[in-house]
Amino acid sequence: MPGLGHVIRRRSDQAATTFVITAALLGCAWGIGHLAGSGAAIFFLMLLVLPWWAFQSYDAFLPHAPAQSGLARLGVTLKVVWARAHDVRYLGALFFLTAFTDLYIITANPEYALTVFCTKPAGLWGGLAKAQSPTLHTLIGYGFMRLRRWSLLLYLAYAAFGLLNATANYACFGYGRVRTVFLLTLIAFTAYVLWRRQCFDATETSSPRL
Repeated sequence: MPGLGHVIRRRSDQAATTFVITAALLGCAWGIGHLAGSGAAIFFLMLLVLPWWAFQSYDAFLPHAPAQSGLARLGVTLKVVWARAHDVRYLGALFFLTAFTDLYIITANPEYALTVFCTKPAGLWGGLAKAQSPTLHTLIGYGFMRLRRWSLLLYLAYAAFGLLNATANYACFGYGRVRTVFLLTLIAFTAYVLWRRQCFDATETSSPRL
C-alpha cells in the first residue's frame, strides 16, 4: 500500500504526500480508461503508476533526513534514483514483464502468428519468430537490471529490427492504432535509453548499489 512504508517508519507527512500523489495518478488512470479505453489506461499504469509505486517504496527504504519532507524529500530521492540508474533497472523489469506476457500469449494461443515484414511465417520459422521475443526480452531485461553494456548493444540491435519491421508493416497494412502506438513508443523508448547510455559504462565487475 502506498505510504505504508513511511507509516511504519513514523513519517506521517511523507506518508500523506505519497498517498495523495498515488490517488491522483490512479484517478488519472481511471479517467484515461474512461475516455480512451482500457488499453490506454494500462499503458499509463505501466509508464507512470508502476514506476511511482516502486519509487515511493524506495523512498521509504532510504534513511530519514529530518530537514527533508514532502516534495523536497521526493526531489532528493529522485536524484539518488537517477545517480544509481534505478530508472534503467525499472526498464529492465518491464522487459521481464513483457517476456512473461509474450510467453503467455504464445502458449495460450498456439495458432498466433507474428507478423514479420508484412508476412506471417509458419512452421519452424514461425516458431522461431515467436520465440525470439520472450528470449530477447529476458536477456535485455537481465542486462538492464545489471547495467551491462552488452545489453545496451543488444537492445539497440533489437530496436533497429523492430523499427524496420514496424515501418514495413505500417507501409503494407496502413494505419492502425496499436501499430502506431507501438512505433511511437519504440522511438521514444529508444531515445530515452540512448540518453541514459552512460549508465551502462560501469565496470562489469562492479556491484550495483541500492
